[in-house]
Amino acid sequence: MKAYVVGVGMTRFEKPQTRDWQYWDMAKEAGTKALEDAGIPYDQVEQAAVGYCFQASTAGQRAVYELGLTGVPVYNVNNNCATGATALMMARQFVEGGLSDCVLALGFEKMTRGALGGGSDGGDFKTSPVARHYGVMAARHGFEMTPPTAQIFGNAAREHMERYGTTEAQLAAVGAKNHRHSTANPYAQFQDEYTVEEILAAKTIHRPLTKLQCSPTSDGSAAAVVVSERFVRLHGLAGRAVEIAAQAMTTDTAASFASGSCVDVVGQPMSREAARRVYEGSGLGIEDVDVVELHDCFSVNELLTYEALGMCGPGESGKLVESGATTYGGRWVVNPSGGLISKGHPLGATGLAQVAEVVGQLRGEAGPRQVADARVGLTHNIGLGGAAVVTMLRR
Repeated sequence: MKAYVVGVGMTRFEKPQTRDWQYWDMAKEAGTKALEDAGIPYDQVEQAAVGYCFQASTAGQRAVYELGLTGVPVYNVNNNCATGATALMMARQFVEGGLSDCVLALGFEKMTRGALGGGSDGGDFKTSPVARHYGVMAARHGFEMTPPTAQIFGNAAREHMERYGTTEAQLAAVGAKNHRHSTANPYAQFQDEYTVEEILAAKTIHRPLTKLQCSPTSDGSAAAVVVSERFVRLHGLAGRAVEIAAQAMTTDTAASFASGSCVDVVGQPMSREAARRVYEGSGLGIEDVDVVELHDCFSVNELLTYEALGMCGPGESGKLVESGATTYGGRWVVNPSGGLISKGHPLGATGLAQVAEVVGQLRGEAGPRQVADARVGLTHNIGLGGAAVVTMLRR
């Protein structure tokens, strides 16, 4: 059975503590927008998968109760930065498996200011779910007094530079592109344009990554309504429906740790395998894709993901972004929303915000950031710890 996205919605992503709202307020806003976009009332929803990382248990119920008290099952999802896409995957599985005809996938996060920690409990990395990941990093690079997530991705960048000759300017080009894209996105946390030189001159977070190459902490929510083909027909939603052509989630394998490389530890092997499964399942390849929303938590991860998705060969991603192939007028438009770097990164909402952007693009509703003639889109959402979710969508 096929699954379709018929409604999407999101809030503007905000710097934490700048807007007077609670997580249930933002969830209500995004969920209401998604339902209105689909043109259906909440009582049509049969199940809800709700993702977040920093709120308490059953916060999913507290959030969807703002949409209605219908007694439907609510599943609370936490998969680090891949949480939003995991909620979408659950919704799709419920629909494709014939268990439900209409499922809401919702994600939100209310965060605190400052850099993310490394997932440790009270500062003890031995108790952290990502202790093995940071252990691999420390064995090769040591441990510095910089933000842990920036450190592990920054060390992946150092390795890529040493192995392939990738330059700091190529890393900065990712940030410049995504900041430029965000100027056309009213939902983005930042809407300022920067040159490569300005990005290189910004404060260093962990060499070679500067502040303008790192995603910020954010508050915000996003949602998608996922339905069956039968539901589309019964409710006359063909004009709104975007098919989930294929989707795959992978988690860490031995390949993530065997090499001792941060490139592998931060998830490139997971992303490569998830993409392979999606191409096989959809019958589509990266050559068929028009628009991509991928997980640029740090500029280096966009480069690593180009390679994992097959957009270029190993080590060629720096030249790819420099060539203009991943922006308007190029072969693909990657992160037209501004990506995590500029749009923002409320962990539980990110994967669903990516889907909201691609659905809008495939419907031709993206306004000044519209990708011309977009018919096929791909999203990539990854969480350290680990999970990678790749989704192929087509109109």
